[in-house]
Amino acid sequence: MKQFLIIAGLLSLAGCSKVSLENYNKIEVGMDKTELEQVLGTADNCEEKTLHTNCTWGDETQYIKVTLVTDKVTLYTKKGLE
Repeated sequence: MKQFLIIAGLLSLAGCSKVSLENYNKIEVGMDKTELEQVLGTADNCEEKTLHTNCTWGDETQYIKVTLVTDKVTLYTKKGLE
């Protein structure tokens, strides 16, 4: 019974992923980082560069990547969300 509850819990968490085509379509150029995080949650990885920040939600098979300049969305792309 305990194993069943653990598996059910893990499956429910997987179903709650905010990395979806629906959420990707909500992203707009010029959107604030706080607005973006309301849609996608906290990024799984962010890498700060000199003039911009690249953030990724998801993993290498399914992700949303966003480039931010002064905490505003300037570019975004997706993979595996078809």
